[in-house]
Parts: sequence; C-alpha cells; structure tokens
Amino acid sequence: MTKGSDNLSMPQTFHRNDVEVISTNTVYDGFFKMIKYRLRHKLFAGGWSGEFERELFERGHAAAVLPYDPVRDQVVLIEQFRVGALAANCQPWQLEIVAGMLDHDDESAEQVVRREATEESGLVLGKTEKISRYLSSSGGCSEILDIFISEVDSRLARGLHGVASESEDIRVHVVSRNQAYQWLESGKIENAATIIALQWLQLHHQRLRLA
Repeated sequence: MTKGSDNLSMPQTFHRNDVEVISTNTVYDGFFKMIKYRLRHKLFAGGWSGEFERELFERGHAAAVLPYDPVRDQVVLIEQFRVGALAANCQPWQLEIVAGMLDHDDESAEQVVRREATEESGLVLGKTEKISRYLSSSGGCSEILDIFISEVDSRLARGLHGVASESEDIRVHVVSRNQAYQWLESGKIENAATIIALQWLQLHHQRLRLA
C-alpha cells in the first residue's frame, strides 16, 4: 500500500458535531478579541484526538468590492498604509480593492461595500455581482470575507479619501484592467481579496463588457 492510501470505500466526512469544545476563555478584549479554545475532534483514522488548545483571533466579518468600468475597461484601486504589511516586511502602503467590516449583525455584505465605496473612493456603486466568499486565515482567525464586483463610471474616481476619525488616508488609482493584472503578476499587489477579484475579472471581463 502506498503512503497515504487506505481501504475505505467511502471516506469519512466530518461536521460540526464531530468537534467537542470543552471550554473557551477570552484572553484579550479590545478593538479585536483573542479567545483560547480547548477542544478535541474525531480523527480520520478513527477515534478522537486528545484535548488541545488553539488561540482564535476574532475580528468580525468583512466585505470587499472591485469597482470596474466595463465601458472603459478600467478598475479602481485604493492605496493605504497597513500595519500588518509593515510587520510582515512587505510594502507598508498596499494597493487594494475597497473593503470594510460589518458594523452589526443585520448589516449585509453588499450594504458594507456600498458604504465603503463612498467613504474610500467617492464612488456610488451600480450593478453589483458576488464573486466569492472565503475564510481569510482559518487556522487562527474566524473572519469571513465576501467579495463583489460592481459597475462604476471610473471618470468619477479621483482624489484622497478616508474617515479621519479612523486615521484613514486613502489615495485612489484608476488603471486599465491589463495594468492592474500586470501589477498582480509582478507581485506588486499582495492583498488576497484584490488578487482574487482581479483574477476573476480576467476570466469574466468579456461577459461584463457585453452586458
């Protein structure tokens, strides 16, 4: 038998009830939260794991949108300082798509991106389409991020934006779809949501331009 193979005709599928959360303890409660979990779960080989601990970063959920002008085949990107990029020894000023956090449970992801588009780029979004939904880092963070694309008039995107009370300092960039994709391929764009959105656009731009 080769390494990694087994004799199971139907591999086991696990669900939430195959995990036992023994305890949770909030170890930090500020703008974000850090929670320590003690748990165990079923094993692929059968039986249960021993008890173990995991720290979970709770930062809430987010939504992001790529503003796209199908008439001019241009995208709107924003540039702002990111402390995480600084700590990771990356370019501290990151090129990104518009994004923001859900402020409360009854706020939809689409409502978030429409609000954030105005705050971060001065744009009012038009027809909007869902691209994807993903866990940003499921090994230690519960954040889910919804990504959209929305039609805009790129001629209206310009200047500096951001909410002063949140220490935001945002610069708008309007570039061709091809230029944005070249930045992605060269590694200039390092933000996951932006990479996903631009890759999706590269696959679907012809449909969007004909719509």
